[in-house]
Parts: sequence; structure tokens; C-alpha cells
Amino acid sequence: MDSLTQIVLGASVAEATLGKKIGNKAIVLGALAGTIPDLDIVARFFVDDLTASVMHRGFSHSIVFPFIAAPILAWVLKKIYSKNQNVSFYEWLKMFFLAIITHPLLDAQTTWGTQLFWPFEWRIAVENIFIIDPLYTIPFLTFLILTALQNRLSKKRKVYNSLGLIISSSYLLITLFFKGIAHHRIAKALEENKIEYKDINTRATYFNSVLWSGQIELEDSYIFTYYSLFDKSNPVFTKKFPKNHDMLQPFINEKKIQQLIILSNGHYIMTSKNDKLIFWNLKLGQKGFDKNSSPYIWSYEIEKNNKKKIQLKETNEKMDALKVKEIRSFRNNRKYSEEFSKFYARLKGI
Repeated sequence: MDSLTQIVLGASVAEATLGKKIGNKAIVLGALAGTIPDLDIVARFFVDDLTASVMHRGFSHSIVFPFIAAPILAWVLKKIYSKNQNVSFYEWLKMFFLAIITHPLLDAQTTWGTQLFWPFEWRIAVENIFIIDPLYTIPFLTFLILTALQNRLSKKRKVYNSLGLIISSSYLLITLFFKGIAHHRIAKALEENKIEYKDINTRATYFNSVLWSGQIELEDSYIFTYYSLFDKSNPVFTKKFPKNHDMLQPFINEKKIQQLIILSNGHYIMTSKNDKLIFWNLKLGQKGFDKNSSPYIWSYEIEKNNKKKIQLKETNEKMDALKVKEIRSFRNNRKYSEEFSKFYARLKGI
């Protein structure tokens, strides 16, 4: 999730743990602790962008990390506030542990994939919420602000913070329910169209949990669709996009290629252009909102240099979180008002 949401979550969890004893210090410390897992972005100063992208949401987002970081932070704070005898080491530990572990648990519900069980490579991506969702964050932030304005011993303080946690957590459960509905409707449409498939991947589209993107893996290709909770008709599928994974076989054991596959959660297609292979990561969904939409959003060009080493050039239409050098991007010529109109029209249902 975005940094603001993780700050709010960490602050609220810390408040629930120690707010009554240390007041707004709990909110501040929890906010800081809630952002610690994302400090793995410093890897970009030491490794290439692709390696850093694979490392992101790795060790620092695992269930192992809080067991290491929380005791250290608890020891430091116990030393700093040594005169505050009413807060034990265990209470500091509990606060930091909960503020840190909730970060990857929330991130695991987004599209990117979170390596909760590091060092195992398996990444969890439930995809029931977009990385920025105002319906999750704004009520949560509102109640946190109301909490911070109350005296630490006030009953209202506990009520406001509890409401923020309950409403935000309830919303996450609702998005899981909505995801289930979208999955069921897409699966039913596939059955009615007699389309045999291997897997269905449904994900929330940006800033909402009403319109869902569907990625359907067939034996040798992918097809895509959308489903809105307001739809009155069945989902309409795109044409087939061949996987062409055989194109990658000559390079399949190369480290960089394995990193690309990990980054895509195993969902990618291959094309070629001007004698260069292009690796298309399907993680970001589709370009467009109808049956003519395509998955050509985020790609790497693959070629070998004079030293027979793999060279990668990234072309993407994704967010700037990775800070990559864009070779080609449709963002420079986008008509945002037109795009939003199409998105809103599709969200309203067909």
C-alpha cells in the first residue's frame, strides 16, 4: 500500500497498544515503525533496478523481520525512556511488533506480491485491494486524527481509534467478498463460452473495489476481461494473447531472466520486435477498458551484449515507484480526461 496508509495503520495499531500510557508518542512511534519495512528501497543505491525490484517486499516484509526489528527497537526505546517505569520492555516490544507486522500483512493483499515466508521465494498477492484506495485510507486517517486530538485517558480516544481499526478491517473483508463475486461471474462466463482455462486472476482496479480486472490463463495464451459489481451483462473477453514462452528458453537459466519471472509472479508473455525479445509483465493488468484492451503495459527488451551477457531495457506504463529509466511510454501522450471517462463508464457497469 501507499506510504500514507502504512503510516496510519502503524500509528493506529501502536495507539491501541500503548496510547493510554504514552499518548501521542505511540501514534508517532507507530507511524515510524509502520514505514520501516519499506526502507528496503535503499537497495536501489547498491544494485541494479531489476534486482532492487525483486528485493522489494522481500526480507523486510517477511514474518521473520518483526521478530528481529521489534526487540531492537523496544530495547532502544526502553533505554531512551528509562525513567518511564510504567512501560515495560514487553509493552514496547508488543507495540513495535504489531506496528511492523501489519505492514506486510496489508501489502500482501495488493498486486505486487509480498515475500511473507522469506527465505522461500513464494510471494503472496491476494489482490483484493489496489495500492491506493481512498475508501480504506480516508476514514482510517480521519479517526486517527480525532484520536490524536483527545486526551490520552479520554474514553473517546479509544472509541475513535477502535472505530478506525474496525471500519478499515471490515472494508478489507468486504473487498475479499467483492473479489469472490467477480471471480465467480468471470468463471461462469468462461463456462458459458466453453472456454477451458488453467487459472483466473482477479484484481482490484485503481482506487476502488467495484471494478475488477480479470486475467485468464489458458494452455498457451492469456485472455482478459473486466467485471463491475454494477454489470447487468456477462463479462466480455479479449482476443487471445499467445504466451510464446518458448522464445525465452535459450535464456531461461540466466539470473536476470529468473528475476523477471519472479517479478511477474510467473505471469508474462513474450513478443519480438527488430530481432529483440520483449518480456511483458502482466502484473499491472490491461491497457483499456473494453474487449480491445491489451496487456502491453510493462516490458523489458532482452538482448546479449558483446560479452554475451544479458542486457535489459525497461519500457513501462506503470507508476514511478520503481524509479526506472523509461525508454518508451504512452504516458507522454495520454489524454487523462478521456481515460477517466472510459474508466468511469466501465465502472458504472454494462
